[in-house]
Amino acid sequence: MKRRWSIAITVIVFNLILAACTSSPESDAKKENAVTIKVFAQQESSLDLATNDFTKELERRFNVEFDWTTVPYEGAKEKRQISLASGKYADAYILTAYIDQFSQEDLLRYGKQGVIVPLNDLIDQYAPHIKKAMDENETLRAYSTAPDGKIYGLVSYSECYHCSYSNKMWLNTKWLEKLDLKMPATTDEFKKVLEAFKTRDPNGNGIADEIPLSGSIEDFGVRIIPFLMNGFIYDDDRKYLSLKNGKVDTVADKPEWREGLTYIKSLYDEGLIDPGAFTQNADAYWKIGENADAQILGAGAALHPAIFVDTGPGNTRGRDYNPVPPLAGPHASFAVLNNIGIDPGAKFVITDKASEEARIALIKIADYMFTPEGQAHAEVGKEGVDWRKPTDGEQALNPDVAPAFTRIPQKKWAISSNTGWSGMGHLYMPKEYRDSWTQVTDIYSPEGYERRLQEATLLYEGKEPEELFPIWSVWIDSKDADEASFLQNYIKNYIEENALEFVTGNKSLSEDWEEYVKGLKDMKISRYLEILQKAYDRSLKTNKN
Repeated sequence: MKRRWSIAITVIVFNLILAACTSSPESDAKKENAVTIKVFAQQESSLDLATNDFTKELERRFNVEFDWTTVPYEGAKEKRQISLASGKYADAYILTAYIDQFSQEDLLRYGKQGVIVPLNDLIDQYAPHIKKAMDENETLRAYSTAPDGKIYGLVSYSECYHCSYSNKMWLNTKWLEKLDLKMPATTDEFKKVLEAFKTRDPNGNGIADEIPLSGSIEDFGVRIIPFLMNGFIYDDDRKYLSLKNGKVDTVADKPEWREGLTYIKSLYDEGLIDPGAFTQNADAYWKIGENADAQILGAGAALHPAIFVDTGPGNTRGRDYNPVPPLAGPHASFAVLNNIGIDPGAKFVITDKASEEARIALIKIADYMFTPEGQAHAEVGKEGVDWRKPTDGEQALNPDVAPAFTRIPQKKWAISSNTGWSGMGHLYMPKEYRDSWTQVTDIYSPEGYERRLQEATLLYEGKEPEELFPIWSVWIDSKDADEASFLQNYIKNYIEENALEFVTGNKSLSEDWEEYVKGLKDMKISRYLEILQKAYDRSLKTNKN
């Protein structure tokens, strides 16, 4: 009897093992019928998209297999352009918008060429959440719809309140208190604070190692010139445009621009600005904020302080940096409005290389990311690992909204568990979604960080000019797109290169200014403004209709 039971048990165990190791016909068929999709993406250094948990969830949920072409953040734009020019481009591009994405001009050009396929029919048939969002959110539709009525790609849509005013300045208030100084309110007061940081040894180590002011060169509010220039004239840090009585103009040839450069040069000449701020990347900037030997940074330009200092669990310096309100200069006290932090263009496009099955799968994937749960997994990570459902008593960022998500504290502020797509996963985060995440009331704790940024942004809200050129919603006519794109890049680079040369003294504001202004004219800035004026006037007519 014991022997028979032993044989029976052995057979049962063997069969269980065999069943576990053998796929069912249904699962085999599903795997065999999986749609392979080639995707071009910018891969964050902490992620591996091939093994990523969100990637695997999408593959399981939509029966696809991703074939990734990944590039690092450095040189991402150039690599994207090279991939398209080669003719051997991917089925889809899923990008990180604040690193690089398709501009509106790109969308019109590649759409006209047939390289990028319109999404209208796909959305109508297979993407109910995207369709609903487009129907209910006029801003989203305006960002997404080209003048010809086609949707060539999906924008990275995040109603990020603190991103709306990205060009902030963060000051070491611990040093302010030690030196018995007050928060500066004017450009002159700000200069005096920087002078004190340089000369009065606020870190107390007896060494003149303090760096009064620094920044870096990326696109997330870290460039120092815009914040300082806005005490003189509005600096949008993008296209250097103004709008007055409906007339489009540039600010970069005005006397106030020259005065702003003169002020910034005075800071540079006195050693109050870190020269590296004009050349270094975010990693180098971080090393200044987290200098190992002593705290050496007095003020930092940034969308948020975690760019240059640790604000995560166990940080020792994160709470020392607090926002400086827009400084009053001789002509202005502006803040830069970026309209809820959305860059016009598209981070998600489908190309003509994609099969019909791949196109359907891709739009369904995007549609899933338009749901709160799908967006949470894409952006933050896995439920139970990176976030959880709130418990009783937890308060949403907006106390009038029912809490829906709570972040689980991580060892580091950045996602490193390879469970989500991080910035690449930012697709649809409307205000109601962002407001539904819980935040503790201690704004200096990692769990209260966005509340801290929300409070900081209140200092900047409403400080922009009454009239602004709406760079986020004006589409250039397709026949002007290539010319406008060329002129924009050419002129933007010229303005920024000369601003740097004037500040560092390689060019003289007294001797070389007129030649600089002439250079702008020679670059056909009047033609560029004419194109923008036409696009702006057409947008007004479209909105009226």
